[in-house]
Amino acid sequence: MAVTTRTVAETCAAAQRAARELGSASTEVKNAALEGIARLLVERTADVLEANTADLADERAQGLSAALQDRLALSAERIAAMADGVRAVAALDDPVGEALERKDLDGGLHLRKVRVPLGVVAVVYEARPNVTIDCAALTIKSGNAIVLRGSHYAERTNGALAAIVREALAEAGLPEDAAVLLAGGGHEDLAELATREDTVDLLIPRGGEGLKNALKSVATVPVIYAAAGNCHVYVHADADLEMARRIAVNAKTQRPGVCNAAETLLVDAAVAAEFLPQALAELRDAGVVLVGDERARASGGGVEVGVAGEEDWDSEYLDLKLAVAVVDSLDDAIEHVNRHGTRHSEAIVTGSEQAAVRFTAGVDAAVVYTNASTRFTDGFEFGMGAEIGNSTQKLHARGPIGPRELTTYKYVVRGDGQLRE
Repeated sequence: MAVTTRTVAETCAAAQRAARELGSASTEVKNAALEGIARLLVERTADVLEANTADLADERAQGLSAALQDRLALSAERIAAMADGVRAVAALDDPVGEALERKDLDGGLHLRKVRVPLGVVAVVYEARPNVTIDCAALTIKSGNAIVLRGSHYAERTNGALAAIVREALAEAGLPEDAAVLLAGGGHEDLAELATREDTVDLLIPRGGEGLKNALKSVATVPVIYAAAGNCHVYVHADADLEMARRIAVNAKTQRPGVCNAAETLLVDAAVAAEFLPQALAELRDAGVVLVGDERARASGGGVEVGVAGEEDWDSEYLDLKLAVAVVDSLDDAIEHVNRHGTRHSEAIVTGSEQAAVRFTAGVDAAVVYTNASTRFTDGFEFGMGAEIGNSTQKLHARGPIGPRELTTYKYVVRGDGQLRE
């Protein structure tokens, strides 16, 4: 088990020391550590699955919804996909040392603006043990140390995965403390982690609004909120309705317990009577519980649709449940999305280029899709190998957070004795 028994302060200080060494490591050494993680994941698959089975059988996991249990569960295929993701991160260009700008200043000074690691990144996350590997891979590639705090009900799995990361770091000659896993302690430990301004450079919470609000009230370190995804699919009046049906079903059912799954379906009034009966029937047959406004219920063609309350338009279900509304226009759809969405991922299905441009410009979200499922908002799908989270903010990262988003920059100025007059 790789869970640290040190205090939060001791753990963060150890990570800071490791970050100083990792930050100057060569690309080759960092990639060797990543290749080691991928290899050990395959070699230790049975051990990881044993730990995961024990977590799933623990009473702490028994109260989770089916969707959250799916997020917790691993399989040989999912572990192999994790290894593939690590290899993909290793294949990316190293952002550290990249020159963003070069110029010669008056007086002969030469200035370069170069990417450098942030230092220590702390990630607080719920349920999904693959986050342990994804986050560690991205921070290693970008030269940062990582402090991981996962769910108490995934403790065994996270421990087995963190042990693999630490072993691979040591094999590559890098400090093990570049990846440390805190035990899932109480609110006091979380609050301390969020206030370690002396040792933590960035905190990224991956969880629901409860976690986000708990950190907002105490955090003094910089935070990027990889927060809730109340995502929408809007079926425009000019949509290919067969395409729209396939996109809506995929966005809701392909994996409902993740932040880029659709939670609300908006349908233009001009096509509601034609579109909704078949689409809602397919969603119902896939096990989706449907709630909707009065017009959506009236257009359902006999499919049972419950009454949507005000809270449903603001809910991230993370489950097989979907809110459905009929809107009168593109402008009404944009207004609904901006009022109820979480700035994560939004989609329009339309054959009108003008409508697509207006929706893309009008919707305030990190990722906006035309004629595609919201399920593609993912670091792996975006060519980043993995992601450390999906930022719904605008500073300093937005959307999937990859290696470049885990860097800052410094100015390096070279002279030959210049003095300012």
